[in-house]
Amino acid sequence: MRRYLRVLLVCTLLVFCSLLYTFNQLVSSLESANHQARAQRTRAAEPGLSERAHDDRCNSGSVTHWKPYWRFPAAVCRVDCVTDMSLRSRSEPVGLAVVACGSRLEETLTMLKSAVLFSRRDLHFHIFAEDDLHAGFRQALESWPQRFRSRFNYSVYPITFPSDNAREWKRLFKPCASQRLFLPLILKQVDSVLYVDTDILFLRPVEDVWSFLSAFNRSHVAAMAPEHEEPRIGWYNRFARHPYYGKTGVNSGVMLMNMTRIRAKLFKICTFVCSTSRCQCCSSVTQTNDMTAVNLKWADLLMPLLHKYKLNITWGDQDLLNIIFHHNPESLFVFPCQWNYRPDHCIYGSNCAAAEQHGIYILHGNRGVYHDDKQPAFRAVYDVIQQFPFEEDPVGGLLVPLEEKLESAEHTYCGRVRHVFTKRLRQTVTDLQRETDKTRHVLEV
Repeated sequence: MRRYLRVLLVCTLLVFCSLLYTFNQLVSSLESANHQARAQRTRAAEPGLSERAHDDRCNSGSVTHWKPYWRFPAAVCRVDCVTDMSLRSRSEPVGLAVVACGSRLEETLTMLKSAVLFSRRDLHFHIFAEDDLHAGFRQALESWPQRFRSRFNYSVYPITFPSDNAREWKRLFKPCASQRLFLPLILKQVDSVLYVDTDILFLRPVEDVWSFLSAFNRSHVAAMAPEHEEPRIGWYNRFARHPYYGKTGVNSGVMLMNMTRIRAKLFKICTFVCSTSRCQCCSSVTQTNDMTAVNLKWADLLMPLLHKYKLNITWGDQDLLNIIFHHNPESLFVFPCQWNYRPDHCIYGSNCAAAEQHGIYILHGNRGVYHDDKQPAFRAVYDVIQQFPFEEDPVGGLLVPLEEKLESAEHTYCGRVRHVFTKRLRQTVTDLQRETDKTRHVLEV
């Protein structure tokens, strides 16, 4: 009798397990169908995203900051899948990082002001500054009108470099500029960040450049714009004594970083000194007669690169980034020149076709052009944004004064293409005007 009872118990357990498995399969199929339906609704709701960005999304599975896509099997996430962190929830702040030293306080605040004025998303500023600038940043940011102050949070950090070589890093190129190289190692809990130089001005919402994260494929870890559009006036291809990215190098004044990927990636670096700027590197970890390639984490490659090339580099940390992405070109996403428009794009004649067509999206006033009279078109934009009162009428307080100032810059090459400075900004200001009018209407009611 006991034997029959045991057989009956075993059969009952088998039937229960079979039913449980069937139920689990049914739930999985329903979740898959629901995911596909959500994907179709997302395509319909977000027509601005490219087809490539849609196709790159994950088939299924929960992809988060702590469970990024590359830890999923290929059957779950295709080769070009991007993370949920790249798609960016509307409620998640856009991370903006900047490094300020010396007399850069006012210039940095003007950059942050342009970001807050035109953005529709919440922002988080990661401000790295010398200790004597911290109070100035806090005082200025806290004094901004509540309508704009409520749009951002901020963190102020001290300048920090590896203790063994802090002095060497701090003096590389401009004071503190090389701090950006260590952002992935300092902001360990931050997934992605948009780094910009202090002399940047946003002429359209910050979240628009942030959206390039959704265009990253599986290999991309960062995005920058080319250093030059015209090789005949390029610096790297004519003068560099070290490897550089592509045909003309890249400019690091606007650098979008997926820092989770940067921390995880093994970067390929050649361990020999190149005799020319166009030296070639091994394609894997091998050794030949004159070169050796090694794979290193970000934290381990910076100091060896500095020691190897410090006598050959001119532009400091930007040169080191060019060397890194020369050997790892698959890891860099390159965005068009209107996202990092500099005097080089117009002082020798207009050579940024994308800006001619669409206008400037991000203005980069390097060469100190915001503070002298050599390029009055650039200074005009800076002065107008710096002097603009937050609550004033945007069209009358921003656009009209800028157009008047640009008329007096016609004697320069950049002034002759003054339409590129206002083409996109006009739409941005119109959107801001609409928001301002709406706010005033609510207050009146």
